[in-house]
Amino acid sequence: MSEELIVKHCSPTLAGLKTGNLFSCSYTSRAQMCIEIEKLNRIFVPKGVKVLSLKFSEKRALIYVFRPSKLALDLSDEYTCLLLRSQGYKSTDIGSCVEELKRRVNDCLEFPHEIGLFLGYPPEDVYGFILHKGNCCKFSGCWKVYGNEEKAIKEFAKYKKCTDVYCTKWAQGTSIQKLTVAV
Repeated sequence: MSEELIVKHCSPTLAGLKTGNLFSCSYTSRAQMCIEIEKLNRIFVPKGVKVLSLKFSEKRALIYVFRPSKLALDLSDEYTCLLLRSQGYKSTDIGSCVEELKRRVNDCLEFPHEIGLFLGYPPEDVYGFILHKGNCCKFSGCWKVYGNEEKAIKEFAKYKKCTDVYCTKWAQGTSIQKLTVAV
């Protein structure tokens, strides 16, 4: 897993603007991928970011990069708690929720759309996506918007600008450690 992939897909999380990001990458050895994740966590954890593999499939890994402190705050929201319970989550403890998400990503026939709650998406948009099965949204950008369209469009622009700046800085030689904001 290259640092370039992380910068390209996770800049808003590295910058502290977003709870988490998710991306898929190829691997040749699962053991080597686990070593790479451990190495990244040595860089990221002191800055408040964590990297986890949610799923390994045929030569691809689903990687979750997130800020545990932001996720804990998101999971303390009453609407988020209700939505998670409606999806079968027994607890809103961050560790339990991440483990349940990982289990659901691996075991459920359908992709667990509540994953948006783990990425910092507004709960009303996650609920709207689940309710309408991804149809009838007001706007589509980083996620499908069912709630506050104006606010979401501003967030999308902020995330894009952050990603553009981070990709440029990384290409100019700024290390991923320096790009990661300590929160």
